[in-house]
Amino acid sequence: MSKIKEFLKRKDVTLSPKKYFVDAMGSMALGLFASLLIGTIFDTIATYTNWAFIADLASFAKQATGAALGVAIAYSLKAPPLVMLSAAAVGIAGNNIGDVFMLGGVEKTVTAGPAGAFVAVLIAVELGKLVSKETHVDILVTPTVTIVSGVAIAKLIGPAIAYCMYWIGHFVNTATVMQPVLMGIIISVVVGIVLTLPISSAALCAMIGISGIAGGAAGAGCCAQMVGFAVISFSVNGFSGLIAQGLGTSMLQMGNIVKNPRIWIAPTLASAITGPLSTAVFGLECTGVSAGMGTCGLVSPINMISSMAMDLTGWIGLVLVCFILPALLSWLINLALLKMGWVKPEDYKLAL
Repeated sequence: MSKIKEFLKRKDVTLSPKKYFVDAMGSMALGLFASLLIGTIFDTIATYTNWAFIADLASFAKQATGAALGVAIAYSLKAPPLVMLSAAAVGIAGNNIGDVFMLGGVEKTVTAGPAGAFVAVLIAVELGKLVSKETHVDILVTPTVTIVSGVAIAKLIGPAIAYCMYWIGHFVNTATVMQPVLMGIIISVVVGIVLTLPISSAALCAMIGISGIAGGAAGAGCCAQMVGFAVISFSVNGFSGLIAQGLGTSMLQMGNIVKNPRIWIAPTLASAITGPLSTAVFGLECTGVSAGMGTCGLVSPINMISSMAMDLTGWIGLVLVCFILPALLSWLINLALLKMGWVKPEDYKLAL
């Protein structure tokens, strides 16, 4: 038993929830950003400019989604080069394998998507690491074990994952249409919190295929966290903090939240207000990975523009929900917290 443990340690194979569900999901979000997400942005630009070259960029970037997911997840698991490169094929398989289901009397092809790629690549990479550099024909053995095991896993569990992810997304999207106020609050708060935690909200939204006004609520929650923290910490972090949090990530505040969880109150309450405004008043829509990005690179607002037939109400709603209200509400709520002595300006200080 001790030899097995020593071997697994040498191969850096540890059953660590942090490694799999924090580090790997974080890298998975980067893979999504470098393929599907940037492709969607290119697609939006191509729609408004009719530039064929940009449309080609969008197409190629989207096609690379599975491979990018595979390599990104393998990188987070510190896979050797052959395992990491072989993970590209596994990512493609996990992302694309699914099944045809009868849904509402209509045949619908559903793929496992990022969730399928995540599971297949995790298992394949860990198995590939076990055999890496253990034989004289490593260049054949390692890719074979990685790809065969990964594709086999994808084929085995892909249809079930596709079915589960579809119905989770369908439930969230449908429930939000039926109960826009309640679901607007729940989705906005939950996804916004996930954005600030060391977990990937983008990966979560992509996995369940969130869309429509449910996606709009998710985007609103993410914007509230990022813009909110950027504004209420401006006095101690200045313009560098404003940009780092407002266009980067509110996750930078995680260390400060651990020290004083009350600093999380203002942006979270702001998201509980902007979420239902997004769903019930303005009907803002966002899709998939973009819904979990917030103002990071302005991804959620850009996707809202591309997902909707924007009229004056839509533009007003986008500006209010994504920028003005998160800033104003967070500032006002934080002002009350400061007067109550629950928080101090230095509680938001970042080491920038």
